[in-house]
Amino acid sequence: QVQLQESGPGLVKPSQTLSLTCTVSGGSITTSYNAWSWIRQPPGKGLEWMGAIVYDGSPYYSPSLKSRTSISRDTSKNQFSLQLSSVTTEDTAVYYCARALAGRSGVYDDWGQGKQVTGSS
Repeated sequence: QVQLQESGPGLVKPSQTLSLTCTVSGGSITTSYNAWSWIRQPPGKGLEWMGAIVYDGSPYYSPSLKSRTSISRDTSKNQFSLQLSSVTTEDTAVYYCARALAGRSGVYDDWGQGKQVTGSS
């Protein structure tokens, strides 16, 4: 059973960088065809896919967030991370990490519990 858990600061000041880490257990982030994704949900709004890093280390980003988003991984720790720069109050959301299969859109097999992050001074 694959489990994912988000961690990182819950409060980020405007203009600073949001950094979250997803720790994966029960499976390897390098296993073929896995895509490790970041998804967020602002208050009162729907889910928004932010990006993913696939099993070979290649990152992919939502066009609307690409300029501010960086996704990386640490294979020795079986972790992948999200960095979102130039944060504003509109970036306030619950942030989820999730597992999908590379090449398949909009289908996620495992989710973390979510991490509330607030962009505020």
